[in-house]
Amino acid sequence: MKNKEIKILLSAPRGFCAGVERAIEIVEKALHKYGAPVYVRHEIVHNKFVVDDLKKKGAIFVEELEEIDDKTRPVIFSAHGVPKKIPSDAESYKMTYVDATCPLVSKVHREAENLYKSGYHLILIGHQNHPEVIGTMGQLPKGSIDLIQNEEEAENYNFIKNKNLAFVTQTTLSIDDTKDIINILKKRFPKIREPHKEDICYATTNRQMAVKNIAKNCDLFFVIGSRNSSNSVRLVEVAKKSGCANAILIHSQSKIPYDLIENSDTIGISSGASAPEILVENFIKSLKKKFTVSIDEVEIIKENVFFKVPKKLN
Repeated sequence: MKNKEIKILLSAPRGFCAGVERAIEIVEKALHKYGAPVYVRHEIVHNKFVVDDLKKKGAIFVEELEEIDDKTRPVIFSAHGVPKKIPSDAESYKMTYVDATCPLVSKVHREAENLYKSGYHLILIGHQNHPEVIGTMGQLPKGSIDLIQNEEEAENYNFIKNKNLAFVTQTTLSIDDTKDIINILKKRFPKIREPHKEDICYATTNRQMAVKNIAKNCDLFFVIGSRNSSNSVRLVEVAKKSGCANAILIHSQSKIPYDLIENSDTIGISSGASAPEILVENFIKSLKKKFTVSIDEVEIIKENVFFKVPKKLN
């Protein structure tokens, strides 16, 4: 029996962004410069494949500095950013540290700090307990920044302080969801100050636009990425909202749903900003074993962003 023919629409851009590439390079260069082990506070990026690969090379992942027995070894802070307290704790332990915070997240940190110094009370639009949100809120004194996660919280936000109000956002959110929250805040607080430049990062925006572009033409849509990767989870939501009800996240424990693929003619594939391209290649290889596959890569924009690693690693 002839294999079923399937058309794959491959979303581009997809996968690694410049911030993720820089963070991984920082860990690899630190291992080269200082030798193993090098400690990393929190997963350097939210992807099991990447983390496991760096573990093999000699990186040890911890959640807190207190867990590090040998404080003479260097520690790297993840791409998601850390509260201010963490670098100062590392200094009091006399530890060598390298900050791999994505420059676009650092931009939000500086923005929040400058607004606070100018007398503003801050709102952060983001998801509770996400490391980026913990890092951004940790730039400012307690009580000077509030988290809003959804439209309902924006409607019910109670602001009584005699201060000006401003907002910043997590960099990996869905553009559409954020837009709705911002509209509510602007309606309720007409003088609220917004960022000069969109906080949602270029890579998040580009990947979401690329998925929107093809989702309506797909019977099934797969996003390769981790469950704790905010931008990957958002891509699944974007695919669903853009016309492909059957959108699925494929993570390290996922089984490929061949029965659903069997009943589809066109499937879309993208990957989150922390997912290496080899995972996409392996996924397509698995499909080729069971189906006759044709691939059409649909690129909406070329990315040429590059971030340098800190000088101390060169």
